[in-house]
Amino acid sequence: MSTTSFTLHATDGTARTGAITTPRGTIRTPAFMPVGTAATVKAMMPESVAATGADILLGNTYHLMLRPTAERIDRLGGLHKFMNWDKPILTDSGGFQVMSLADLRKLTEQGVTFKSHIDGSRHELTPERSMEIQRLLGSDIVMCFDECPALPADRDRIAESMRLSMRWAERSRDAFGDRPGHMLFGIQQGGLEEDLRAESAEALKSIGFDGYAIGGLAVGEGQEAMFGCLDFAPGQLPEDKPRYLMGVGKPDDILGAVKRGVDMMDCVLPSRSGRTGQAWTRRGQVNIKNARHQDDPRPLDEDCTCPACRNYSRAYLHHVFRAQEMISGMLLTWHNLHYYQELMQGMRDAISAGEFAAFEAQFHAQRAEGDIAPL
Repeated sequence: MSTTSFTLHATDGTARTGAITTPRGTIRTPAFMPVGTAATVKAMMPESVAATGADILLGNTYHLMLRPTAERIDRLGGLHKFMNWDKPILTDSGGFQVMSLADLRKLTEQGVTFKSHIDGSRHELTPERSMEIQRLLGSDIVMCFDECPALPADRDRIAESMRLSMRWAERSRDAFGDRPGHMLFGIQQGGLEEDLRAESAEALKSIGFDGYAIGGLAVGEGQEAMFGCLDFAPGQLPEDKPRYLMGVGKPDDILGAVKRGVDMMDCVLPSRSGRTGQAWTRRGQVNIKNARHQDDPRPLDEDCTCPACRNYSRAYLHHVFRAQEMISGMLLTWHNLHYYQELMQGMRDAISAGEFAAFEAQFHAQRAEGDIAPL
């Protein structure tokens, strides 16, 4: 029988490193998951994403259920075969995207009815339907269906939403059933309120999940408030299960989350930034479209081994962005994903060696130096 497991290898303060084992491969934690919204990481071939060091991708239930549909993907052999990715895939539940539709949706105890942003067709997404879609996709890690209110929101609204999500979590658990080789994660809600987060965590633990996500953050509250919540939220969740912070984020957000005990993260930022000329480096963010790069023969980052830095100058990258050539987004996306995976490996190594504080200090010192201006 195919099994899954989570093993904690080392801790340094509250930072942790370990591994999630699945039939399709091992996910080294802390892990960053590139986002393949519509069965593709934009501007990247699957083998290129793997070459950056990614152990797992995220797919999007909402987008895939609308186009090309989960039923079609299932008939074609499942999401892994469909998108030519043989490593693990986590799929979100669709809840966040549906909630962001605002005027196009109607929320009830049963679930959410909404209009497609593509063609206006009507759909219903419930905990049971979300589990069915993710089963048809064949994802290795399945997320419970939940509601995620945008912050700021008043306490009563946050509490009501959290308790609805907990009822949906129980329905998701029942609908998921017994699926050896696949994992189901519950999602903690409760806004920035410590007692509501604790109530949510206790409800999820009583249901029982293979992993636990921290939801409802990175929705407009700012980094200081997010870190304030992460000072207590991870510790409310089981120590022997993976903890996943959804939708985060910038490199300093990731570092701060790992410092506080988070094991997994995802965000569209490295790929979206790459398509708009924004590169993430050890010294912070670089806008390659700026005129100061047009005669610069140096690589984007002299210490980086990605193809963009090994083979091309800043001047070339500047040129292809200005000329709107497709290779521009491809090269910078590759670089950004490579940098994110290198950051994760650096943190894993530092935690294992008991040197996370030194790693954090060096991270902030390099960013304080800033990007080096051309000669």
